[in-house]
Formats: sequence, C-alpha cells, structure tokens
Amino acid sequence: MKPFSLPAGFRIGTATSALQIEGGDTGNSWYRWSSRPGRVKDGSDCSVADDHWNRVPGDVRLMKGLNVNAYRMGLEWSRIEPKEGRFDSATLDHYRDEILRLKKAGIEPMVTLHHFSNPLWMEDSGGWADGSAVGRFERYTEAVVRHLGDLVSTWVTINEPNVYLLFGHVTGYWPPGETSIARYIRGARVMIRAHIAAYRKIHAVRIKMGLWDTMAGAAHHLRVFDPKRGTRAERLACFLQDRLFHEIFVTGMSEGRYIPPIGAGYPMGRGACQDFLGVNYYTREMVSFNILKPGQMFGDIATREGAPVNDVGWEIYPEGLYRFCQKYYRRFGMPIYITENGTADAGDSFRARYIYDHLLQVRRLIDDGVDVRGYYHWSLMDNFEWAEGYEPRFGLVAVDYKNQKRAVRKSGKFYAEICKRMGVTAPMIRKYLSTSRPK
Repeated sequence: MKPFSLPAGFRIGTATSALQIEGGDTGNSWYRWSSRPGRVKDGSDCSVADDHWNRVPGDVRLMKGLNVNAYRMGLEWSRIEPKEGRFDSATLDHYRDEILRLKKAGIEPMVTLHHFSNPLWMEDSGGWADGSAVGRFERYTEAVVRHLGDLVSTWVTINEPNVYLLFGHVTGYWPPGETSIARYIRGARVMIRAHIAAYRKIHAVRIKMGLWDTMAGAAHHLRVFDPKRGTRAERLACFLQDRLFHEIFVTGMSEGRYIPPIGAGYPMGRGACQDFLGVNYYTREMVSFNILKPGQMFGDIATREGAPVNDVGWEIYPEGLYRFCQKYYRRFGMPIYITENGTADAGDSFRARYIYDHLLQVRRLIDDGVDVRGYYHWSLMDNFEWAEGYEPRFGLVAVDYKNQKRAVRKSGKFYAEICKRMGVTAPMIRKYLSTSRPK
C-alpha cells in the first residue's frame, strides 16, 4: 500500500437516499410494500428507518465532523407531491432548510430526484411502465427546482433505473412486484424519456433564475459481468447481460438514443441530455452460459470462487471501477462522479481497506486523464436496505435502531482523515489498514 493524494477541488463525501433514512412517510410505494408480511427479509419496514427527517441538524453536524465537502441526498417524491398535482410547501421548505444547513457547514449538495420510491397515486396508475410518468416526473422536477434551484447546481434525475426495473418488474422482489421482461423494456423506454425531460427542465428553470452552472445526470448502477471460463458462449451471455442491464440506459440517458432491444432513434430529438456520468459501483459477477435460461440472457451468474466478499456476498473487486470509468470516459468524454461506492461490513473489519482500494483506483483514473470530479461513499450511516431490511450495514456511521444513536466507526474516522487531508498518508496506512482485511 502506498500514500496518495486527491486533487484540489475534488468533491469527497457521502450518499444516502430519502426513503432509506428519513422515516415517517406512509404515502410511498416502499412503505406499503414493506408493511406486508414476507416482503422484507428481516421482517422490518421503512416507517422509522434512521428517523433522519427529525434529526437533520444532528446528522449535518455528524457530516461536518467527517470533514466531507459534498453530500448526495435524496428527496421523497411522495412527501413533496402527496396528491397528484398538489405540492406540499412545508416539505419543500424542510428540504430547503436541510440544504441551507449543509451549505453553511461547507458541504455541497448533490440532489437526487428519484431513488426507487414512488408516490402511491403514481404507483397505482401505471407507474414507470406507463408513458404518463414522463409528464408527471417533469412536473415534479419543475416544482422542486423552482423551490431549490437557487441553492443546488448538481442534480441526479433518476437513480439506477436498471436496478429499479429489474427488481420491480422482472424478479418481483420490489414493488410493484411484477415478473415481466416486457414491462422492463417498456419501463426503460419511459425512464429514458423522463430523464431527458427532467434534464431539460432543470436547465430551463435555472437559466430563468440567471444560473448557468447546472450539472445534471443520472446515477447508473454498473456491475462487471466477466465470463467464468472465457468461452465464446459465455462472452455472448456477458454481452447480452451488459446490453440489457447497462447499455440501453447509459446510451439512452447520455445520448438520448434508443438501442435494441428497446427500439431505435431519438425519441425526444437530438441534443444534450447529460452533463456528467454518475457511476454507482459495487461488485463483479462471473457469468456462465445456460441455453435453458433465455429470460436471464442465457447466463448463470455467480461470485468468483475464492474471491473476497462482503456481508451480502458481493465480490470486492476495485479494478472494476477503473474499467467502467475508462470505458465510458473514452466513449462520451464527459465528467464522472462516483455517485455510490461502498460495502456491507457489520464488523467494520474491511471497510477501511475497501475505501482505500477504490479511492486508489480513482487516483489511477485521474492520473490516466479521466475527468473524475467526485466520490460519494455509500453510505453516511446504516439504513433500510430495501428487501434486505436493516441487517446489511453499509454505514461509515453505525446506527442503533433501538434508540437511534449514531456512532462513527473506525472506518468512518479513516474516511474523515482522508477528507481532511485530501488523501492517504503513510501514518494513516499504519493506523487504519494494517489489520483491515476482506473475507
């Protein structure tokens, strides 16, 4: 291990989503889903989560103590627009107050408009598989940016559309619980158009405010698919996995272009539709060919034998972050933000090493000329991890859900030093990394 530094002006911070930490909202698709028996692995629901809605001042102080200069936060659509076309000004004021507190603490906000959770009125009238979602999302975006746009210049339109559609419309593990590849394809077409409409609206509203520094993009979940043995059939399966899980979304939201199997051409016309590429990166999967599984793109997916894994069984493979950022920077030439990267580690035994190894890849990318402008660690604190419930622990900060007490983990203290020094020194390596090992 070697010391390294990060460039001046680099954004380094943490990330969360509203649904996973706020609690207190019952008008969203995930509250209803998690309230039904058998939907969440540990039997929990998201009704309280980290109670962040009532603990914003303390959580902002917590972030300031971590020395972060950036924070990716989410908004809860169902709070903002509890009934279709009716916007709650008190909720928007609450988010405005949170953003003002962040900026006063020297923390630059990146705001996410959609992160897996829908208002019930939208979920029950077609959701993202219905074309009406485009106009609905554009209207919501306009209301938010009119209220917050003077404070926020960097926006994520939609988080991980591929993951949302896979679990909600193909596997049925998430709301609305469908199992239809056709709905996945339809949802992809709709979400791409909605992203483009939101991108244009964000720019238009802020330009009317006299603000020209807007940066808007989507956050893409990128997961390495490598052939298990390297056969031609396995490479074909990897290509198909990559096309359906990555390429239709990255191409659609970066170029505004449909590619097969979702269509062809420019559904919203040509023109810019993304100012940066948001990269959510966690792991790699090995693919073997299975002709009996066309619905899985002829692929069986498994973790590489003998590979280090985290608490939820994901391979720890830092090289994948380098591979994706290199690939897409060569292709699009647009700035990159690592909008999520983190690991489940309840014992906090290897998170510090995970952070070091992935930030080292970021340094390598910058040295190789890739315009990486920020890194947002997932997550600030333990939270409601969707269908897994509260068992996976992704936080730099541990949360005791019985009393909502927060405690900075050792890996969080390591990250705080990285943020303070904008890099890793030799003494930090000796202090934090000598005993940090993945499984």
